[in-house]
Amino acid sequence: MENSYPILIVEDNPVSRKLLEKTLKKCGYTVVSASTGEEALKKLQEDFFPIVITDWMMPGMDGLQLCREIRTMDLPGYVFIILLTAKDTKEDLIEGLEAGADDYLTKPVNFPELKARLKSGIRILELERSLKKANEEIRLLSITDSLTGCYNRHFLMERLRHEIKRARRYNHALAVIMCDIDHFKKVNDLYGHQVGDLVLKSFSKTISSAIRKDVDWVARYGGEEFLVVLPETTWQGAMALAERLRRLVAEVKTATPHGDIQITASFGVAGFDRSVPDECVSLEQLINAADTYMYLAKQEGRDRVKGGTLCEVLSQAETLQKTVWCNL
Repeated sequence: MENSYPILIVEDNPVSRKLLEKTLKKCGYTVVSASTGEEALKKLQEDFFPIVITDWMMPGMDGLQLCREIRTMDLPGYVFIILLTAKDTKEDLIEGLEAGADDYLTKPVNFPELKARLKSGIRILELERSLKKANEEIRLLSITDSLTGCYNRHFLMERLRHEIKRARRYNHALAVIMCDIDHFKKVNDLYGHQVGDLVLKSFSKTISSAIRKDVDWVARYGGEEFLVVLPETTWQGAMALAERLRRLVAEVKTATPHGDIQITASFGVAGFDRSVPDECVSLEQLINAADTYMYLAKQEGRDRVKGGTLCEVLSQAETLQKTVWCNL
């Protein structure tokens, strides 16, 4: 446990610094040292140290100033600070704690006491880690579809707005793929909803495994419909990916209590680039465009890909919508 908490020592006296280093390394800690407060801040900006042991009296930035600066930094976790000083009055103690220190040791340092204080600090850091982990689990539950593990519709609507804004700000392309399992109602009617759930899980896994990790993402739009969001991707690139996804889905066999089931899916692709005016780009328009093309794919026989640019679907909106509605 101790090895997972590297320590930054800030001490201008080279003898005291070396003694601290040697003692803490013997205890199994990873130790990095700085001789000034300014150097310590630079090291904290380069690497994260959850524990800082700093002298109070130092030339330039003293220990109190360093504590205040650390508390204003945007760091990936909490920093437990132990302040070392020859001062020992209650007023000094209060001043140190108010500056941001968590604990206080008088010089010369009693090393068994320092080890005990470090263990106490680690317990606090462990609690913080547990709390962060619990909060992250709650956050993931709030944005994840419980059946498939994909993002849910609420997250989709929020994040896609940001993706569109970012694409417009930096003049990047953005494309989406709407995909819908063909004849999914028949699966539920013939085999029951538990088998239908297995098919949905298999389908989402197939789609998720074929896109760029940490770049593209998938959300369950509703029922058996999923939306794949492809940042910095032209609609032509999205069309090529959709065709690859279509083939993969058709090849996969889902094992169920009733035997293997094979499905197909229909895909609708829509995208935009820097040539599309801002007033023509919105979350609703992009999703509706992909949805329209997906329904056209179904009308032409299913198990196929249809798509185009957002400009095309907007310019042909009336004709396309009539085609879709007349064939529903």
